[in-house]
Amino acid sequence: MNGVRCMMMRGGTSKGAYFLAGDLPPSADERDDLLLRVMGTPDPRQIDGIGGAHPLTSKVAVVSRSDGADADVDYLFLQLGVEEATVSDKQNCGNILAGIGPFAVERGLVAAGRERTSVRIRMVNTGGIATATFPTPGGVVDYAGGAAISGVPGTAAPIVLDFGGTEKPREALLPTGNIRDTIDGIEVTCVDNGMPVVVAAASSFGVTGYETSDELAALRDRVQSLRLQAGELMGLGDVSAASVPKTTLVAAPRDGGMICTRTFIPLRVHTSIGVLGAVSVATALLLDGAVGRDLAAFPPQGDPLSVEHPTGRLDVAVELDGTTVRRAGVVRTARKLFDGTVFPRSAA
Repeated sequence: MNGVRCMMMRGGTSKGAYFLAGDLPPSADERDDLLLRVMGTPDPRQIDGIGGAHPLTSKVAVVSRSDGADADVDYLFLQLGVEEATVSDKQNCGNILAGIGPFAVERGLVAAGRERTSVRIRMVNTGGIATATFPTPGGVVDYAGGAAISGVPGTAAPIVLDFGGTEKPREALLPTGNIRDTIDGIEVTCVDNGMPVVVAAASSFGVTGYETSDELAALRDRVQSLRLQAGELMGLGDVSAASVPKTTLVAAPRDGGMICTRTFIPLRVHTSIGVLGAVSVATALLLDGAVGRDLAAFPPQGDPLSVEHPTGRLDVAVELDGTTVRRAGVVRTARKLFDGTVFPRSAA
């Protein structure tokens, strides 16, 4: 059986398989079939593959050298289903993004600097550009460091992700054209600053917003109805088989942050919150009239916007001019877990 060169990395609070595009079949259908067999999908345990039986660990990055002058590498994110044989390219992943710069250096796509390296990354899913900056002492990626992020044990080297460089105008930021919409009698703000998100007050679902993942499982049907309709309003079409939009319930902070969140991805409750999801939620709360703005405790100007989630907080920075996003950024970490050859199960 022919194996495929693969690097498994933890990126932020996610884990995924990283591939060079040239190591995968050129046909999207053949590529997706191979990746499903690599991950062990469909199977709730993914026992015959390298997936971790959870959406946060059933992710793939496909990376190649960029042809454009504005980026060094192109990054395609693919979300693979666990119990269902689905492969979606309808969203970005900011956590897996954290590993793209180091992976590009490890694979020789970008030359490492003597102390630090910055890699310009085109997020193929949406066309946006992010710059990742990370330590490379002596021209080698150093994954060790003192940066801690909620949801990940221990510390690692900081990776600064800067989403500046391309402004996001109102019509892209608010895809329904409105700051507020009403769906199923629930007021929502539909926002997209890197991740399509439906923001709703937890109280509108009859919950506090501080519940555990298991306690919120009963909301799945209502969340699905909400996001199906929101998907149509946001121009995403039928999202019944898609992983976006995410749905984030917000409540007043209770751990020193700006806002407390519980996010469905799309129907399982996230153990934390995605990077771009947090950026989108924080951006929404900066808009006058947005759902949840009245619940937020804003920090002094210039301080990061701290988004509370079930396992801690995620700090983001957003620069807004009216309803136009100027810049956004976040600090993440990543770590190489293995580098070698993965062997997919046989084709049916």
